[in-house]
Amino acid sequence: QVQLQESGPGLVKPSQTLSLTCTVSGGSITTNYYYWSWIRQPPGKGLEWMGAIAYSGSTYYSPSLKSRTSISRDTSKNQFTLQLSSVTPEDTAVYYCARDIATLDYWGQGTQVTVSS
Repeated sequence: QVQLQESGPGLVKPSQTLSLTCTVSGGSITTNYYYWSWIRQPPGKGLEWMGAIAYSGSTYYSPSLKSRTSISRDTSKNQFTLQLSSVTPEDTAVYYCARDIATLDYWGQGTQVTVSS
């Protein structure tokens, strides 16, 4: 059973960089041909796919967030990381990591991130 767990600060100041880590257990992030996604849900809004990193290390980003988003990985720890720069209060959301892009078959429990001074 694949399990994902998000971790990172719950409060970030405006203009700073939000950084979250997803730790994966029960499966390797380098296994062919899986992708590993970051998704968020602002309060009162729907889910927004932010980007993903592939088993190969290739990255893919939502066009609307591409200029501020970076996804990387640490294969030795079986983790992948989200960095979102120049955050504003509109980036306040519950952030999820999940497996794949289309099927999104496994999800973390989500972590609340609030952008506020």
